[in-house]
Amino acid sequence: MRWTLQSKPEKEQVQKLQNELLVDEIIATLLVQRGITTYDQAKTFFRPTLDDLHNPYLMKDMDKAVSRIEKAIANGENILIFGDYDVDGTTAVSLVSSYLKSYYPNIATYIPDRYDEGYGISYKGIDYADDNGISLIIALDCGIKSIDHVAYANEKNIDFIICDHHRPGNELPNAIAVLDPKRDDCTYPYDELCGCGVGFKLIQALAENRNQSIFDLIPYLDLVATAIAADIVPITGENRVLAKFGLEVINSNPRPGIKALVQNVKKKVLTITDVVFIIAPRINAAGRIKHGNEAVALLTEFDLEQAEIFASEIEQHNADRKDLDKQITVEALAQIENNNEKENFTTVLYQENWHKGVIGIVASRLTETYYRPTIVFTKSGYKLAASARSVKDFDVYNALEACAEHLEQFGGHMYAAGMTLKEENYQKFKDAFEKEVQKTIHPDLLIPEISVDLEINFSDINPKLIRLLSQFEPFGPQNMTPVFMTKNVKDTGYAKPLGKDNEHLKLFVKQNGSEGFGAIGFGLGNKLESTKNQKPFDAVYCIDENEFNGNVTIQLRLKDLKN
Repeated sequence: MRWTLQSKPEKEQVQKLQNELLVDEIIATLLVQRGITTYDQAKTFFRPTLDDLHNPYLMKDMDKAVSRIEKAIANGENILIFGDYDVDGTTAVSLVSSYLKSYYPNIATYIPDRYDEGYGISYKGIDYADDNGISLIIALDCGIKSIDHVAYANEKNIDFIICDHHRPGNELPNAIAVLDPKRDDCTYPYDELCGCGVGFKLIQALAENRNQSIFDLIPYLDLVATAIAADIVPITGENRVLAKFGLEVINSNPRPGIKALVQNVKKKVLTITDVVFIIAPRINAAGRIKHGNEAVALLTEFDLEQAEIFASEIEQHNADRKDLDKQITVEALAQIENNNEKENFTTVLYQENWHKGVIGIVASRLTETYYRPTIVFTKSGYKLAASARSVKDFDVYNALEACAEHLEQFGGHMYAAGMTLKEENYQKFKDAFEKEVQKTIHPDLLIPEISVDLEINFSDINPKLIRLLSQFEPFGPQNMTPVFMTKNVKDTGYAKPLGKDNEHLKLFVKQNGSEGFGAIGFGLGNKLESTKNQKPFDAVYCIDENEFNGNVTIQLRLKDLKN
């Protein structure tokens, strides 16, 4: 692991903020590192309010979208809410459909089948709309590149409103409205919304039109927070506001579907991390193993007993997904070993019978193991389909764009993407992708990095610091849990391995006679030798509170250590 200590901001800037906020240097430094340099910015950061949300009509085409929906309602038209099968898509469909259904009955939902139709707007979905007398489709979390599909719908007199957050191509679809803050000609103040976030801006605009306030929309924020967490978008600006208030809904009064998913969780207060690891995989499992419709059914169900039945079915899908993911990861690792590809700049693998629903998870696992931009392919009909995952600071989407001549289609973000290609183009693409990454990636990016915010001493750690750090939540991209480094640390003789394979490490550490802290290092069992006989070492860690039998103590969550 390479440790990268963030450069300290200008001392004057830190001192000014210290004086304005009456906080210590550590807190002021962390804030300035996050771009918060004034009292007002800090107030917005620590005390976000729903008033901080932008006017939805600042988004390009929002007026057209609202006008077309209101016209459809006035004329009694049938409206189809169409979305992708992942967490962002299914929460977005649940959000917009349940809001519209609260005052208009002619609403249907459609999630494409991952295996039969693939990602995004499908001809089958448009035919379904045509067969059922639907004249308006609202597409969520997809559609920004669906030029041919929208043209096909137009021929059938079906209008489209597209709500997406992916990067547009050179041409936009010929839809009634295209809501996407990443459009070059859109001046909306915040462009990091997820698909469900764009859907929320749409219902916010519709609500304004119906004289509803933002407070009427609070019950929908559990869905938005779930999508923000799952889609790994920056938790800054509007996303921070939506995530904070959405988490409050999840913890106080969630919809029955989310309540059913978390009712066996023992934690009193769920964080964004809990949403990522507990709620999101289960919602995702429906589309991975069975069908995304099951996730929408769960998230739009208002009877708790029925929601519990749906949740138990999804729990089974999640268990099946875990088994598949383990099995395919083992096969993929063996393929890398057998092909002698460990020295490559990329990992690109293909096996025709790998389950399409879990190749994205497998790509993530391989990226953790070999720390390379990774693409995992499987057979999908007459083509190959793949999921890509990247390493920190490398834009895999740009690399795919450079190899686009070998692909049928692709889409996604800097760190995750999906694509299809013809089987005969697989090797050409693999070679081109390896060459492109080799040419453009900095060698340092192929070594896992721990970004350290600040070097501190154990004497700096106290309950007041922890209380203020807790107010930095919710954590996520661009507002990660602060990571500290402390030098010349010693274990007091309590070091021991934990876990069935001794893969974890438990310590009790001190620095220069300071108060000692319990420390846990997940996956650091191999570092036990470095801590023996009171050998001094440097530690990189996050500060947690550990609750056991009603007692709360400070605990360091070690990320790495070295002598």
